[in-house]
Amino acid sequence: MRILFTKLRHIGDNLLLTPTIVATKRQFPEAEIWVAVRRGTEGILAGCPEIDRIVTTARPEEGRRTWRDSGADLASLAEVIRTPFDYAFELGDNDRGRVLAWASGASVRCTNSYERPEGDPLGHFWKGRFTRLITTGHGPVHQVLRDYNAVQATLSLPEDPPPLRFAKEAMSHHPLLDLSEASYALVHAATRWPSKSWPLERWKQVIPELLKTFPQVVISCGPNHREISEASMLCEGSRGRVITTGGSLSWSQLATLIGSAGLFTGVDTAAMHLAAAVQCPSVALFGHAPAYQFRPWKSPHRIVRSKDAMIETERYQLPGEELMQEITVHAVLEAVDSLLAERNRNQDLQANLM
Repeated sequence: MRILFTKLRHIGDNLLLTPTIVATKRQFPEAEIWVAVRRGTEGILAGCPEIDRIVTTARPEEGRRTWRDSGADLASLAEVIRTPFDYAFELGDNDRGRVLAWASGASVRCTNSYERPEGDPLGHFWKGRFTRLITTGHGPVHQVLRDYNAVQATLSLPEDPPPLRFAKEAMSHHPLLDLSEASYALVHAATRWPSKSWPLERWKQVIPELLKTFPQVVISCGPNHREISEASMLCEGSRGRVITTGGSLSWSQLATLIGSAGLFTGVDTAAMHLAAAVQCPSVALFGHAPAYQFRPWKSPHRIVRSKDAMIETERYQLPGEELMQEITVHAVLEAVDSLLAERNRNQDLQANLM
């Protein structure tokens, strides 16, 4: 049996697909699992050994594609066309993913078809090119469940999806490995989305408070020059107690670093989902993205966001920048204290049971 999953979205979305992949492999150990993702986002799937083959396509944004990208995309399409598949699931809700799923020639081809106001109904063209349309299991649920529900009935998977997957054997050493022997918190303030960004001066107030509990704080960031510069600013005046990854770590290296941390604090990014995958206690700051849909999956965490009591559909219409600006330093530190107290209680309970 050979199964294709297509999800041509962002890096964190790939990690949210791993529970579905793991459950599928458990149900069908002999199955060969292929995954199609955007080129440049595949690195975070290094921790999912259940995947047998990854196919990539270029980013769709105008001005970012080159002739080389187009050639590579045609090669990926040709590879899918000439490979026999039994099942194909399009989970990214975009036409480029639907093309790959259709081209697979799988005898069972599934894609989401929404009803308003949940989403735009699928057009007649695409309805005729899939053998099954998933119209249920969407609603106000976590994205992991949206992906899982689209596959669960067709493949008779268990009702409850597993946690996110980043296997320990896929983690690798990093230049800051000596920190694994110390107690430290990791802060990931960097994001390329203004609607998810929290003011740098407020992070500068949070970090000294974290240093009252942890001997060191590590600032992680991506390779973007702005992110590297902002991470360096957060290290200023710390006398070496706050250091940065400098945007130089791979996802496998960052998984090791976060997995050894006593706390993750950051905004809604792929790094937040990676913290959930390695079961690091996390405090996550959310703008207008629905926390019920993207919160850390099956891992200890606290969510911090403003206007939390507001009706979700109305709250989503507000600018993310405004919602992030309304999050206070006090609210973040209160969430940190609550999560660490819970962690300490759990550790004491485990110690008493031993």
